[in-house]
Amino acid sequence: MLKRFLYLIEKGGNALPHPAILFGILALATLVLSAIGAFFAWHGTHPATNDQIEVVNLLSRDGIHRIILSMVTNFTSFAPLGIVLVAILGIGVAESSGLIRAAINFMLLKTPPAFITAMVVFAGVISSMAADVGYVLVIPLAGVIFHSLGRHPIAGLSAAFAGVSAGFSANIFLAPLDPMLAGISTEAAHIVDSTYTVLPTAYYYFMVVSTFLITIVCTLITEKWVEPRLGKYAGDVQREEIEYPTALEKKGLCMVGLVILGWTILLAIGLVPENGILRGDDGGLLNSPALRGIIALLFLSTASVGIVYGYTVGTFKKAEDVINAMGDNIKTLAGYLVLVFFAAQFVAWFNWSNLGLLLAINGASLLKDADIGLVPLIIIFVTFTGFINLFMGSASAKWALVGPIYVPIFMLLGYSPELAQSVYSVGDSVTNVITPLMPYFALIIVYYQKYDKNAGIGTIIATMLPFTILLYVSWTLLLIGWVLLEIPLGPGSPLYYGA
Repeated sequence: MLKRFLYLIEKGGNALPHPAILFGILALATLVLSAIGAFFAWHGTHPATNDQIEVVNLLSRDGIHRIILSMVTNFTSFAPLGIVLVAILGIGVAESSGLIRAAINFMLLKTPPAFITAMVVFAGVISSMAADVGYVLVIPLAGVIFHSLGRHPIAGLSAAFAGVSAGFSANIFLAPLDPMLAGISTEAAHIVDSTYTVLPTAYYYFMVVSTFLITIVCTLITEKWVEPRLGKYAGDVQREEIEYPTALEKKGLCMVGLVILGWTILLAIGLVPENGILRGDDGGLLNSPALRGIIALLFLSTASVGIVYGYTVGTFKKAEDVINAMGDNIKTLAGYLVLVFFAAQFVAWFNWSNLGLLLAINGASLLKDADIGLVPLIIIFVTFTGFINLFMGSASAKWALVGPIYVPIFMLLGYSPELAQSVYSVGDSVTNVITPLMPYFALIIVYYQKYDKNAGIGTIIATMLPFTILLYVSWTLLLIGWVLLEIPLGPGSPLYYGA
Protein backbone atom coordinates (compact mmCIF):
# COMPACT_ATOMS: atom_id res chain seq x y z
CA MET A 1 0.00 0.00 0.00
CA LEU A 2 2.81 2.40 0.95
CA LYS A 3 4.76 1.59 -2.21
CA ARG A 4 1.64 2.20 -4.31
CA PHE A 5 1.06 5.53 -2.56
CA LEU A 6 4.66 6.60 -3.12
CA TYR A 7 4.49 5.50 -6.73
CA LEU A 8 1.41 7.67 -7.35
CA ILE A 9 3.06 10.67 -5.69
CA GLU A 10 6.24 10.25 -7.72
CA LYS A 11 4.36 9.79 -11.01
CA GLY A 12 2.05 12.73 -10.32
CA GLY A 13 4.90 15.03 -9.42
CA ASN A 14 7.05 13.99 -12.35
CA ALA A 15 4.14 14.71 -14.68
CA LEU A 16 4.25 18.38 -13.71
CA PRO A 17 6.39 20.61 -15.96
CA HIS A 18 9.24 22.77 -14.67
CA PRO A 19 7.78 25.57 -12.48
CA ALA A 20 8.86 28.22 -15.01
CA ILE A 21 7.04 26.35 -17.78
CA LEU A 22 4.05 25.89 -15.49
CA PHE A 23 3.82 29.64 -14.91
CA GLY A 24 4.16 30.24 -18.66
CA ILE A 25 1.25 27.87 -19.29
CA LEU A 26 -0.82 29.54 -16.58
CA ALA A 27 -0.05 32.97 -18.02
CA LEU A 28 -1.27 31.88 -21.46
CA ALA A 29 -4.32 30.25 -19.89
CA THR A 30 -5.08 33.55 -18.18
CA LEU A 31 -5.14 35.31 -21.55
CA VAL A 32 -7.58 32.77 -22.97
CA LEU A 33 -9.81 32.80 -19.88
CA SER A 34 -9.88 36.60 -19.88
CA ALA A 35 -11.24 36.56 -23.44
CA ILE A 36 -13.82 33.88 -22.56
CA GLY A 37 -14.83 35.69 -19.37
CA ALA A 38 -15.23 39.00 -21.20
CA PHE A 39 -17.31 37.31 -23.92
CA PHE A 40 -19.69 35.75 -21.38
CA ALA A 41 -19.69 38.92 -19.24
CA TRP A 42 -18.46 37.32 -16.03
CA HIS A 43 -18.90 39.83 -13.24
CA GLY A 44 -19.27 40.27 -9.51
CA THR A 45 -19.68 42.91 -6.81
CA HIS A 46 -16.76 43.91 -4.64
CA PRO A 47 -18.01 43.38 -1.05
CA ALA A 48 -15.92 46.24 0.34
CA THR A 49 -16.62 48.96 -2.23
CA ASN A 50 -19.78 47.64 -3.94
CA ASP A 51 -18.07 48.32 -7.27
CA GLN A 52 -19.08 46.17 -10.23
CA ILE A 53 -16.13 43.96 -11.23
CA GLU A 54 -15.93 42.64 -14.78
CA VAL A 55 -13.37 40.48 -16.58
CA VAL A 56 -10.91 42.47 -18.71
CA ASN A 57 -10.12 40.90 -22.08
CA LEU A 58 -6.33 40.82 -22.36
CA LEU A 59 -6.50 39.58 -25.94
CA SER A 60 -8.12 42.82 -27.01
CA ARG A 61 -6.15 45.61 -28.72
CA ASP A 62 -5.59 47.48 -25.46
CA GLY A 63 -4.76 44.28 -23.62
CA ILE A 64 -2.12 43.19 -26.13
CA HIS A 65 -0.53 46.65 -26.09
CA ARG A 66 -0.38 46.55 -22.31
CA ILE A 67 1.21 43.09 -22.32
CA ILE A 68 3.94 44.11 -24.76
CA LEU A 69 4.73 47.45 -23.12
CA SER A 70 4.74 46.11 -19.55
CA MET A 71 6.58 42.82 -19.93
CA VAL A 72 9.92 44.25 -18.80
CA THR A 73 8.51 46.28 -15.91
CA ASN A 74 6.42 43.31 -14.76
CA PHE A 75 9.71 41.49 -14.26
CA THR A 76 11.84 44.31 -12.82
CA SER A 77 9.12 45.58 -10.47
CA PHE A 78 8.09 42.13 -9.20
CA ALA A 79 8.20 42.67 -5.42
CA PRO A 80 10.26 39.62 -4.36
CA LEU A 81 13.00 40.14 -6.95
CA GLY A 82 14.95 43.06 -5.52
CA ILE A 83 14.40 41.87 -1.96
CA VAL A 84 15.89 38.46 -2.65
CA LEU A 85 18.82 39.85 -4.64
CA VAL A 86 19.84 42.26 -1.86
CA ALA A 87 19.37 39.70 0.93
CA ILE A 88 21.40 37.02 -0.86
CA LEU A 89 24.34 39.42 -1.34
CA GLY A 90 24.83 39.77 2.40
CA ILE A 91 24.06 36.17 3.31
CA GLY A 92 26.38 35.06 0.51
CA VAL A 93 29.31 36.85 2.12
CA ALA A 94 28.61 35.20 5.49
CA GLU A 95 28.25 31.78 3.87
CA SER A 96 31.33 32.04 1.61
CA SER A 97 33.49 33.21 4.51
CA GLY A 98 32.73 29.95 6.32
CA LEU A 99 31.00 31.75 9.19
CA ILE A 100 27.65 29.97 9.01
CA ARG A 101 29.25 26.55 8.74
CA ALA A 102 31.56 27.27 11.69
CA ALA A 103 28.80 28.72 13.86
CA ILE A 104 26.48 25.73 13.39
CA ASN A 105 29.34 23.25 13.86
CA PHE A 106 30.49 25.03 17.03
CA MET A 107 26.94 25.14 18.42
CA LEU A 108 26.42 21.40 17.94
CA LEU A 109 29.79 20.41 19.35
CA LYS A 110 29.39 22.51 22.50
CA THR A 111 26.01 21.03 23.38
CA PRO A 112 25.83 18.57 26.35
CA PRO A 113 24.91 15.03 25.20
CA ALA A 114 21.55 15.15 27.01
CA PHE A 115 20.45 18.09 24.86
CA ILE A 116 22.03 17.02 21.58
CA THR A 117 18.76 15.95 19.93
CA ALA A 118 17.11 19.27 20.68
CA MET A 119 20.17 21.18 19.49
CA VAL A 120 20.34 19.16 16.25
CA VAL A 121 16.71 19.99 15.48
CA PHE A 122 17.18 23.63 16.52
CA ALA A 123 20.31 23.97 14.37
CA GLY A 124 18.39 22.49 11.47
CA VAL A 125 15.59 25.03 11.83
CA ILE A 126 17.82 28.09 12.05
CA SER A 127 20.00 26.85 9.17
CA SER A 128 17.29 28.09 6.78
CA MET A 129 18.74 31.60 7.24
CA ALA A 130 21.49 30.41 4.89
CA ALA A 131 19.08 28.90 2.38
CA ASP A 132 19.89 25.21 1.84
CA VAL A 133 23.06 24.93 3.92
CA GLY A 134 21.23 22.69 6.40
CA TYR A 135 20.85 19.93 3.83
CA VAL A 136 24.55 19.77 3.06
CA LEU A 137 25.95 20.54 6.54
CA VAL A 138 23.59 19.98 9.47
CA ILE A 139 22.01 16.67 8.39
CA PRO A 140 25.22 14.67 7.70
CA LEU A 141 26.95 16.26 10.71
CA ALA A 142 24.04 15.14 12.93
CA GLY A 143 24.57 11.55 11.80
CA VAL A 144 28.27 11.76 12.69
CA ILE A 145 27.54 13.28 16.12
CA PHE A 146 24.89 10.68 17.03
CA HIS A 147 27.21 7.88 15.88
CA SER A 148 30.11 9.26 17.92
CA LEU A 149 27.87 9.25 21.02
CA GLY A 150 26.93 5.60 20.50
CA ARG A 151 23.41 6.49 19.28
CA HIS A 152 21.86 5.36 16.03
CA PRO A 153 23.17 7.69 13.29
CA ILE A 154 19.94 7.45 11.27
CA ALA A 155 18.08 8.88 14.28
CA GLY A 156 20.42 11.86 14.08
CA LEU A 157 19.87 12.21 10.35
CA SER A 158 16.10 12.06 10.88
CA ALA A 159 16.07 14.65 13.66
CA ALA A 160 18.16 17.06 11.59
CA PHE A 161 16.11 16.39 8.46
CA ALA A 162 12.94 17.24 10.40
CA GLY A 163 14.46 20.47 11.67
CA VAL A 164 15.89 21.56 8.33
CA SER A 165 12.99 20.62 6.08
CA ALA A 166 9.82 20.45 8.18
CA GLY A 167 10.93 23.57 10.03
CA PHE A 168 11.90 25.51 6.93
CA SER A 169 9.26 28.21 7.54
CA ALA A 170 10.31 28.83 11.16
CA ASN A 171 13.36 30.60 12.53
CA ILE A 172 14.50 33.08 15.15
CA PHE A 173 16.18 35.08 12.37
CA LEU A 174 14.90 36.33 9.04
CA ALA A 175 15.75 33.95 6.20
CA PRO A 176 15.79 34.55 2.41
CA LEU A 177 12.41 32.81 2.10
CA ASP A 178 10.67 35.37 4.34
CA PRO A 179 11.09 38.46 2.14
CA MET A 180 10.46 36.28 -0.91
CA LEU A 181 7.06 35.14 0.37
CA ALA A 182 6.24 38.63 1.67
CA GLY A 183 6.88 40.12 -1.75
CA ILE A 184 4.55 37.60 -3.39
CA SER A 185 1.94 38.28 -0.68
CA THR A 186 2.16 41.99 -1.44
CA GLU A 187 1.57 41.36 -5.14
CA ALA A 188 -1.40 39.12 -4.29
CA ALA A 189 -2.84 41.68 -1.83
CA HIS A 190 -2.83 44.28 -4.60
CA ILE A 191 -5.62 42.33 -6.30
CA VAL A 192 -7.88 43.66 -3.55
CA ASP A 193 -5.97 46.67 -2.17
CA SER A 194 -3.26 48.31 -4.27
CA THR A 195 -1.83 50.15 -1.24
CA TYR A 196 -1.27 47.11 0.98
CA THR A 197 2.31 46.06 1.80
CA VAL A 198 3.31 42.83 3.53
CA LEU A 199 6.55 43.21 5.48
CA PRO A 200 9.31 40.59 5.49
CA THR A 201 8.53 40.28 9.22
CA ALA A 202 4.96 39.29 8.30
CA TYR A 203 4.68 36.51 10.88
CA TYR A 204 7.92 36.89 12.80
CA TYR A 205 6.44 36.45 16.29
CA PHE A 206 4.65 33.29 15.23
CA MET A 207 7.78 32.08 13.45
CA VAL A 208 9.96 32.43 16.58
CA VAL A 209 7.48 30.55 18.78
CA SER A 210 7.13 27.91 16.05
CA THR A 211 10.90 27.35 16.18
CA PHE A 212 10.67 26.15 19.77
CA LEU A 213 7.50 24.14 19.13
CA ILE A 214 9.21 22.29 16.27
CA THR A 215 12.31 21.71 18.39
CA ILE A 216 10.28 20.21 21.24
CA VAL A 217 7.99 18.07 19.05
CA CYS A 218 10.79 16.72 16.85
CA THR A 219 12.99 15.99 19.87
CA LEU A 220 10.22 13.97 21.51
CA ILE A 221 9.48 12.05 18.29
CA THR A 222 13.16 11.25 17.80
CA GLU A 223 13.78 10.05 21.35
CA LYS A 224 10.42 8.39 22.07
CA TRP A 225 9.66 6.86 18.67
CA VAL A 226 12.43 6.90 16.08
CA GLU A 227 15.36 5.74 18.23
CA PRO A 228 13.45 2.93 20.01
CA ARG A 229 12.16 1.75 16.63
CA LEU A 230 15.66 1.73 15.11
CA GLY A 231 17.29 0.05 18.11
CA LYS A 232 21.04 -0.14 18.56
CA TYR A 233 23.12 0.55 15.48
CA ALA A 234 24.71 -2.66 14.21
CA GLY A 235 26.23 -1.42 10.97
CA ASP A 236 29.87 -1.56 9.97
CA VAL A 237 30.47 2.18 9.58
CA GLN A 238 33.27 3.26 11.87
CA ARG A 239 32.73 6.21 14.18
CA GLU A 240 34.18 9.40 12.73
CA GLU A 241 36.29 11.92 14.57
CA ILE A 242 34.49 15.20 15.03
CA GLU A 243 36.47 18.23 13.93
CA TYR A 244 36.58 20.86 16.64
CA PRO A 245 37.01 24.52 15.68
CA THR A 246 40.61 25.67 15.34
CA ALA A 247 41.99 28.49 17.44
CA LEU A 248 41.70 30.77 14.41
CA GLU A 249 38.04 29.85 13.89
CA LYS A 250 37.31 30.51 17.57
CA LYS A 251 38.97 33.89 17.24
CA GLY A 252 36.83 34.60 14.18
CA LEU A 253 33.64 33.72 16.06
CA CYS A 254 34.67 36.00 18.93
CA MET A 255 35.22 38.85 16.48
CA VAL A 256 31.79 38.19 14.97
CA GLY A 257 30.30 38.41 18.48
CA LEU A 258 31.83 41.87 18.87
CA VAL A 259 30.41 43.00 15.52
CA ILE A 260 26.94 41.74 16.48
CA LEU A 261 27.23 43.60 19.79
CA GLY A 262 28.15 46.74 17.86
CA TRP A 263 25.10 46.40 15.61
CA THR A 264 22.87 45.84 18.65
CA ILE A 265 24.17 49.01 20.30
CA LEU A 266 23.69 51.06 17.12
CA LEU A 267 20.11 49.82 16.69
CA ALA A 268 19.34 50.50 20.33
CA ILE A 269 20.67 54.06 20.02
CA GLY A 270 18.53 54.60 16.92
CA LEU A 271 15.34 53.01 18.22
CA VAL A 272 15.08 53.33 22.01
CA PRO A 273 15.06 57.14 22.43
CA GLU A 274 11.75 58.77 21.46
CA ASN A 275 13.59 60.96 18.95
CA GLY A 276 15.85 58.13 17.75
CA ILE A 277 17.13 58.53 14.21
CA LEU A 278 15.78 55.12 13.18
CA ARG A 279 12.23 55.77 14.35
CA GLY A 280 9.50 56.58 11.82
CA ASP A 281 8.34 60.09 10.97
CA ASP A 282 5.48 59.61 13.45
CA GLY A 283 7.95 58.66 16.16
CA GLY A 284 6.76 55.06 16.19
CA LEU A 285 8.50 51.77 15.60
CA LEU A 286 6.06 50.11 13.18
CA ASN A 287 6.78 52.62 10.41
CA SER A 288 10.46 52.95 11.21
CA PRO A 289 13.11 52.46 8.51
CA ALA A 290 14.62 49.78 10.75
CA LEU A 291 11.51 47.65 10.26
CA ARG A 292 10.53 48.61 6.74
CA GLY A 293 14.16 48.51 5.64
CA ILE A 294 14.91 45.23 7.39
CA ILE A 295 16.42 43.77 4.19
CA ALA A 296 18.94 46.60 3.98
CA LEU A 297 19.90 45.98 7.61
CA LEU A 298 20.07 42.24 6.94
CA PHE A 299 22.46 42.88 4.05
CA LEU A 300 24.67 45.25 6.05
CA SER A 301 24.82 43.06 9.16
CA THR A 302 25.37 39.70 7.48
CA ALA A 303 27.91 41.15 5.07
CA SER A 304 29.83 42.84 7.88
CA VAL A 305 30.05 39.73 10.10
CA GLY A 306 31.00 37.66 7.05
CA ILE A 307 33.76 40.09 6.11
CA VAL A 308 35.17 40.22 9.65
CA TYR A 309 35.13 36.43 9.99
CA GLY A 310 36.58 35.91 6.51
CA TYR A 311 39.51 38.26 7.08
CA THR A 312 40.14 36.80 10.55
CA VAL A 313 40.37 33.16 9.41
CA GLY A 314 41.91 33.92 6.03
CA THR A 315 39.13 32.92 3.65
CA PHE A 316 39.11 36.55 2.50
CA LYS A 317 42.47 38.13 1.77
CA LYS A 318 41.50 41.14 -0.34
CA ALA A 319 38.39 43.16 -1.20
CA GLU A 320 37.94 41.30 -4.48
CA ASP A 321 37.34 38.08 -2.52
CA VAL A 322 34.27 39.65 -0.90
CA ILE A 323 32.92 40.84 -4.24
CA ASN A 324 33.55 37.43 -5.76
CA ALA A 325 31.64 35.83 -2.88
CA MET A 326 28.65 38.03 -3.65
CA GLY A 327 28.91 37.20 -7.34
CA ASP A 328 29.13 33.47 -6.72
CA ASN A 329 25.95 33.51 -4.66
CA ILE A 330 24.09 35.61 -7.20
CA LYS A 331 24.95 32.92 -9.77
CA THR A 332 22.95 30.42 -7.71
CA LEU A 333 19.84 32.52 -8.41
CA ALA A 334 19.99 32.03 -12.19
CA GLY A 335 17.18 29.49 -12.14
CA TYR A 336 15.17 31.67 -9.77
CA LEU A 337 15.46 34.66 -12.13
CA VAL A 338 14.05 32.60 -14.99
CA LEU A 339 11.22 31.42 -12.77
CA VAL A 340 10.47 34.96 -11.60
CA PHE A 341 10.17 36.25 -15.18
CA PHE A 342 7.32 33.87 -15.95
CA ALA A 343 5.76 34.14 -12.49
CA ALA A 344 5.77 37.94 -12.75
CA GLN A 345 3.90 37.85 -16.06
CA PHE A 346 1.33 35.40 -14.70
CA VAL A 347 0.72 37.43 -11.52
CA ALA A 348 0.42 40.70 -13.45
CA TRP A 349 -1.90 39.31 -16.13
CA PHE A 350 -4.01 37.51 -13.54
CA ASN A 351 -4.33 40.82 -11.69
CA TRP A 352 -5.17 42.88 -14.79
CA SER A 353 -7.82 40.44 -15.98
CA ASN A 354 -9.79 40.65 -12.69
CA LEU A 355 -10.03 36.84 -12.80
CA GLY A 356 -8.25 36.57 -9.47
CA LEU A 357 -10.51 39.15 -7.86
CA LEU A 358 -13.67 37.48 -9.17
CA LEU A 359 -12.41 34.07 -8.04
CA ALA A 360 -11.70 35.53 -4.61
CA ILE A 361 -15.11 37.25 -4.44
CA ASN A 362 -16.95 34.06 -5.37
CA GLY A 363 -14.75 31.87 -3.17
CA ALA A 364 -15.15 34.22 -0.23
CA SER A 365 -18.90 34.35 -0.82
CA LEU A 366 -19.14 30.55 -0.77
CA LEU A 367 -17.10 30.32 2.41
CA LYS A 368 -19.12 33.11 4.03
CA ASP A 369 -22.44 31.48 3.08
CA ALA A 370 -21.16 28.15 4.39
CA ASP A 371 -20.31 29.97 7.63
CA ILE A 372 -17.53 27.49 8.41
CA GLY A 373 -15.67 29.90 10.67
CA LEU A 374 -12.00 30.79 10.88
CA VAL A 375 -10.78 27.59 12.54
CA PRO A 376 -12.13 25.23 9.81
CA LEU A 377 -10.84 27.72 7.22
CA ILE A 378 -7.31 27.43 8.65
CA ILE A 379 -7.50 23.63 8.77
CA ILE A 380 -8.76 23.41 5.17
CA PHE A 381 -6.03 25.66 3.76
CA VAL A 382 -3.22 24.07 5.81
CA THR A 383 -4.33 20.61 4.65
CA PHE A 384 -4.65 21.65 1.01
CA THR A 385 -1.22 23.29 1.03
CA GLY A 386 0.35 20.22 2.59
CA PHE A 387 -1.24 18.08 -0.11
CA ILE A 388 -0.05 20.12 -3.09
CA ASN A 389 3.42 20.25 -1.49
CA LEU A 390 3.66 16.52 -2.19
CA PHE A 391 3.69 17.30 -5.91
CA MET A 392 5.48 20.67 -6.16
CA GLY A 393 8.66 21.34 -4.22
CA SER A 394 9.48 25.06 -4.40
CA ALA A 395 7.86 27.06 -1.58
CA SER A 396 8.09 30.37 -3.44
CA ALA A 397 6.80 28.87 -6.68
CA LYS A 398 3.79 27.36 -4.92
CA TRP A 399 3.03 30.62 -3.13
CA ALA A 400 3.28 32.55 -6.41
CA LEU A 401 0.76 30.05 -7.76
CA VAL A 402 -1.77 29.93 -4.91
CA GLY A 403 -1.05 33.28 -3.21
CA PRO A 404 -3.19 35.25 -5.71
CA ILE A 405 -6.08 33.00 -4.62
CA TYR A 406 -5.39 32.55 -0.90
CA VAL A 407 -4.63 36.18 -0.06
CA PRO A 408 -7.68 37.84 -1.71
CA ILE A 409 -10.03 35.22 -0.23
CA PHE A 410 -8.67 35.86 3.25
CA MET A 411 -8.84 39.64 2.74
CA LEU A 412 -12.44 39.54 1.51
CA LEU A 413 -13.36 37.47 4.54
CA GLY A 414 -11.78 40.13 6.74
CA TYR A 415 -8.47 38.37 7.47
CA SER A 416 -5.01 39.74 6.73
CA PRO A 417 -2.60 38.63 3.99
CA GLU A 418 -0.13 37.90 6.79
CA LEU A 419 -2.51 35.31 8.21
CA ALA A 420 -2.94 33.74 4.77
CA GLN A 421 0.84 33.52 4.43
CA SER A 422 1.15 31.96 7.91
CA VAL A 423 -1.44 29.30 7.05
CA TYR A 424 0.40 28.56 3.83
CA SER A 425 3.79 28.30 5.54
CA VAL A 426 2.56 25.74 8.06
CA GLY A 427 1.01 23.52 5.39
CA ASP A 428 3.99 23.91 3.08
CA SER A 429 6.50 22.80 5.74
CA VAL A 430 5.00 19.75 7.41
CA THR A 431 4.99 17.48 4.34
CA ASN A 432 8.49 18.40 3.11
CA VAL A 433 10.03 15.34 4.77
CA ILE A 434 7.74 12.78 3.11
CA THR A 435 7.68 13.90 -0.51
CA PRO A 436 10.23 12.30 -2.87
CA LEU A 437 9.85 15.41 -5.04
CA MET A 438 11.59 17.63 -2.49
CA PRO A 439 14.78 18.72 -4.33
CA TYR A 440 17.15 17.27 -1.70
CA PHE A 441 15.29 14.00 -1.16
CA ALA A 442 17.78 12.05 -3.27
CA LEU A 443 20.61 13.47 -1.15
CA ILE A 444 18.82 12.34 2.02
CA ILE A 445 18.67 8.80 0.60
CA VAL A 446 22.45 8.89 0.14
CA TYR A 447 22.91 9.99 3.76
CA TYR A 448 20.71 7.12 4.99
CA GLN A 449 22.42 4.57 2.77
CA LYS A 450 25.79 5.48 4.27
CA TYR A 451 24.64 3.72 7.45
CA ASP A 452 22.08 1.31 5.94
CA LYS A 453 22.74 0.10 2.39
CA ASN A 454 19.15 -1.16 2.08
CA ALA A 455 17.57 2.20 2.92
CA GLY A 456 15.32 3.69 0.24
CA ILE A 457 12.36 6.01 -0.24
CA GLY A 458 10.09 3.78 1.83
CA THR A 459 12.61 3.74 4.69
CA ILE A 460 12.78 7.51 4.82
CA ILE A 461 9.02 8.07 4.60
CA ALA A 462 8.27 5.40 7.19
CA THR A 463 10.77 7.10 9.52
CA MET A 464 9.64 10.65 8.84
CA LEU A 465 5.86 10.18 8.67
CA PRO A 466 5.43 10.56 12.47
CA PHE A 467 7.16 13.96 12.22
CA THR A 468 4.71 15.06 9.54
CA ILE A 469 1.63 13.89 11.44
CA LEU A 470 2.53 15.36 14.83
CA LEU A 471 3.87 18.61 13.39
CA TYR A 472 0.72 18.99 11.28
CA VAL A 473 -1.45 18.59 14.39
CA SER A 474 0.64 20.61 16.87
CA TRP A 475 1.61 23.44 14.50
CA THR A 476 -1.95 23.85 13.23
CA LEU A 477 -3.23 23.91 16.83
CA LEU A 478 -0.61 26.56 17.67
CA LEU A 479 -1.81 28.73 14.78
CA ILE A 480 -5.45 28.25 15.77
CA GLY A 481 -4.70 29.12 19.40
CA TRP A 482 -2.66 32.12 18.25
CA VAL A 483 -5.56 33.44 16.19
CA LEU A 484 -8.19 32.78 18.87
CA LEU A 485 -6.07 34.70 21.38
CA GLU A 486 -5.75 37.49 18.76
CA ILE A 487 -1.98 37.77 19.12
CA PRO A 488 -0.31 39.83 16.33
CA LEU A 489 1.61 37.63 13.90
CA GLY A 490 4.54 40.03 13.65
CA PRO A 491 5.53 43.70 13.91
CA GLY A 492 2.86 45.69 12.11
CA SER A 493 1.18 42.43 11.01
CA PRO A 494 -2.45 42.26 12.17
CA LEU A 495 -4.70 39.21 12.08
CA TYR A 496 -7.55 41.08 10.46
CA TYR A 497 -7.65 43.09 7.25
CA GLY A 498 -8.89 46.63 7.78
CA ALA A 499 -8.46 46.40 11.54
